[in-house]
Amino acid sequence: MPEAQHPPAPGLPTTVAHLNHTVVYARDRRRSAAFLATILGLEVGAPFGPFLPVDLGNGVTLDYYEKRDEPIQSQHYAFLVPEEQFDAMIARLEAAGVTYYADPGHTEPGRVNDLFGGRGAYFDDPDGHNMEIMTRPYARP
Repeated sequence: MPEAQHPPAPGLPTTVAHLNHTVVYARDRRRSAAFLATILGLEVGAPFGPFLPVDLGNGVTLDYYEKRDEPIQSQHYAFLVPEEQFDAMIARLEAAGVTYYADPGHTEPGRVNDLFGGRGAYFDDPDGHNMEIMTRPYARP
């Protein structure tokens, strides 16, 4: 039986894949979603089934999902942020008492990096995920 053909909806990708959403495991989805939303200056969306979304504003949503009975494996999430909002994000980390680092190994506390002509910092979320904010994307070979 041939596959059904559906015409693409207006505004949807037709030639490349776009990340739409990903699940972020958390012990407490509300606490973790609120933490990241606060740092990035975003809002937590309405629950969607077992998920609590944080819309990043570029068509990608982080869907927080609770895993209470098993360990949470640390993941890395990197956010390209506007230069003019970077200092405010660092200030929100400081106000929350969260240490940020210039490097992913967390050996340079309280410092930011200047990779690729921008600025960046790493910090842990409440579940130990290694979050990164950066004002310039990495230059790929």
